[in-house]
Amino acid sequence: MENIKINKLEIENVKRIKAVKIEPTKNGLTVIGGKNQQGKTSVIDAIAWALGGDAFAPSDATRNGSVIPPNLHIVMSNGLVVERKGKNSTLKVTDPKGEKGGQLLLNEFVEKLALDLPRFMEASGKEKAQTLLQIIGLGDQVAEFETEEKEIYQKRLTTGQIADQKKKFAKEQPYYPDAPKDPISASELIRQQQEILAKNGENQQKRNHAAQLNEAVERQKEIVEELTQKLQEASQKLNQFKGDLEIANMDIQDLQDQSTAELEKNIEDIEAINVKVRANLDKDKAEEDAQDYEDKYQKLTAELKAVRDKKTTLLNQADLPLPELSVKEGELIYKGQKWDNMSGSERLMVSTAIVRKLNPKCGFVLMDKLEQMDVDTLNEFGKWLEGEGLQVIATRVSTGEECSIIIEDGYVQGQESEDAPEVPAKTSWKEGEF
Repeated sequence: MENIKINKLEIENVKRIKAVKIEPTKNGLTVIGGKNQQGKTSVIDAIAWALGGDAFAPSDATRNGSVIPPNLHIVMSNGLVVERKGKNSTLKVTDPKGEKGGQLLLNEFVEKLALDLPRFMEASGKEKAQTLLQIIGLGDQVAEFETEEKEIYQKRLTTGQIADQKKKFAKEQPYYPDAPKDPISASELIRQQQEILAKNGENQQKRNHAAQLNEAVERQKEIVEELTQKLQEASQKLNQFKGDLEIANMDIQDLQDQSTAELEKNIEDIEAINVKVRANLDKDKAEEDAQDYEDKYQKLTAELKAVRDKKTTLLNQADLPLPELSVKEGELIYKGQKWDNMSGSERLMVSTAIVRKLNPKCGFVLMDKLEQMDVDTLNEFGKWLEGEGLQVIATRVSTGEECSIIIEDGYVQGQESEDAPEVPAKTSWKEGEF
C-alpha cells in the first residue's frame, strides 16, 4: 500500500511566517531549526491546518501586520495539490486529473494524530495502550482477559490473606505431644477400676478360706488329743483337711493384687488430659484449614497464569506496529521498558509507528520542539525513519548543522528575496555528519 507524503509546501503570511518554501526529505527527518519566535512552529501549524481542516485552524491565522491573507500550497506525493488562500482561507484540493475535492478526500490518508503527535505522547499510559490495542483489533479481547485477570487476582489475594491468617492461628494453638489422640472416657476408667477391685475381692475370699481351714486343722488337732477314741474318724478328717489346705495354699501361692492408684490418678486428671486432647484436635483442624486455603491459593495462581499466558499469546500473535512492542498490565511496553523508561528516540519511534498503523496511507508525521534531544538521538531517529520509509517534519530551537533548514524572521534562511531559489531540505543523515 502506497503511503502518501509531502513533496513541497509553500506558506505565506501564516502566524509568524512571511514566506517559506520547503521540499521535505522524502524518507527521514526534516528538522526546521531557528531561534525562538522566528516561525518554526508556525510551519508545523500551517501544515496541520492545510491538511487537517478547521479543527487545526489557528485562532489568529494572519501574520501580524500583514494585509495579505494567508496562502498555503502543498503538493502531496500522490499528486494532490492542497491550497488555502483568500480572505476566508477556503480549502481547495485538486487531484492529478484536475478534479477538485475537499476535506473528505484528505481524510482518507491524513491521520489526525500525525498532525498532533503530542496529543498521543502526552496521553496516559493506559490511553496509549488502548489506542494500540484498538488499532490491532484486540481491544475487546484484551479487556476481557484483563477483567478476568483482575477478578482472579483479587480472589487469590483474598484467599492468600485468609491462608496467612489460618497459618498464623494454627501456629499459635498449643499442642501436647504426650496427650492421647482421642478424649478419655471416665466411665471406661471406672469400669477398669471395678474389675480390678472385684478380682482383688475374690483373692481376699480365697485368703479368708485358707485361714478358716487353718483354724479347722488346729481345732481337729485338739480334738484328736482330747478324743483319742475318735482318733480314726478325726484322723480321716485331718487328712482330708490337710489335703484341702495343700490345695488352697497352692491356689494362693502366686496371687498378686493389682494397684488402682494409676487409674485413680487418671480419673482425677481426666479433665486436664481432655483439655490437651481438644487443644491438639483444634490445632489439627487449624492446620487443615490453613492447608486448604493454601491449596486454593495455588489453584488461583495457576488460573491467573493461564489467563496471562493467553493474553501474552494473543499479543505475540498480533500484527503490532513494531517488533518488541506490546501491552502489559495496561501499559505500552517496548523492548521490555514502560513509556517512562524509554529513551527519547524510542518514544518517537513507538509514537510514529502507532500513528502509521492507525492509517497506513499516511506517510508523514509532524513534530514540534525536538530541542530536548541530542544530536545522536536525532541521528538514530532519522535513520530509523529512513529504514521505515517514513517522513517526519519537526522543529528544533537550534541553528546547528543538524537542522535541515533555518527559519529566520519568517523566512527560510537564504529565501529572504522573492527571487531567491527554493531551498530543498537536507536528506543525508550519515553517522558522524553532525
